[in-house]
Amino acid sequence: MATCPNCGYKLRFFDWKPDCPKCKVNLVYYGMEEKLQNDADKAEAEHARVQKKIDRLKASFVGSPLTLARLILSAVALGPLFLTLCKVNYSGPFIEQTSKNINILSLYNFVSSLNFDSLFAMFNSALVGKVFIFFLVSIAAVLLSAVLIIVSIAALTAACGPKGNIRNITLNVVMIVLACVSAFSFTRFSGGIHSVFPEFYSGTLGIGAFVYIAALSVVLAINIIIAVKGVDVKYKQTYVGGIPSEEYFRLVEEGTDKETLREMMADALLEQEMDELRKRGIITDEEEAQALEMAAHELEKEVTGVDEETAETVEEAMTEAVEPVNEITEPETDIQE
Repeated sequence: MATCPNCGYKLRFFDWKPDCPKCKVNLVYYGMEEKLQNDADKAEAEHARVQKKIDRLKASFVGSPLTLARLILSAVALGPLFLTLCKVNYSGPFIEQTSKNINILSLYNFVSSLNFDSLFAMFNSALVGKVFIFFLVSIAAVLLSAVLIIVSIAALTAACGPKGNIRNITLNVVMIVLACVSAFSFTRFSGGIHSVFPEFYSGTLGIGAFVYIAALSVVLAINIIIAVKGVDVKYKQTYVGGIPSEEYFRLVEEGTDKETLREMMADALLEQEMDELRKRGIITDEEEAQALEMAAHELEKEVTGVDEETAETVEEAMTEAVEPVNEITEPETDIQE
């Protein structure tokens, strides 16, 4: 059979009442207050951790003028991809001379409708087989670079994290390398085709390619400056049971027992209430002394039944806490007399 958690009394089969027959404690709600207090502490501790992440997220985007500029330029860097990345001219028998400006949308439409069997067949061509490898590398590199821009913007959410600066700089360097590889590969492709068919094909890089590489270089420079200067993250002060969260986590790591933590929480909450009342002018020094005396009496009631030595220790501690306030109010009494 079960036993009473308070006094250890072994419950019998016919002890059906919610109260212990020996100590009369309610077995249903025994320890409920402690459990609720523990749940409240866990909730406040989790809130403190989440709040720090929110503060870092905010600092990553608008923590300084440089972070704000980085966010804007990272999004603006996509703009040059919609400009003319390259320009091609081609003609042939029964084909009129055609000039096309290629941007990211044109590349997407081209890739989505590309016949890969025909493309791979071109790789086996003796004339243009090697040249078409550069063609494929050019398209793949610029599309991958565009995808990495979106990834880098998403990664800004953790820019103030432990590895945020390294991640941002690495992504920027990879994007610039891919953009340069794409431009170089297109130039090699156009030169190779033009050398084989000089009268039928020509291709040049457009203004969009240069603006795109320049925009990525500016974002890289900003990320390097931010890494050197750092971002001042303004953390919002959070509390666990009235204790500053940093101090609470330190006490928990040091193995402070729950009873000591509860006493510290009670003192911290009382001090916060007193400070608030003082700011509003609701409470004076004399009223504060009376409030402390009432708190001492309440504490004495709670320790009723404890051994006399412990009760005397508590009484002495509360007397020492009240005496400094009484010293403040005594001169006022002397003046009135």
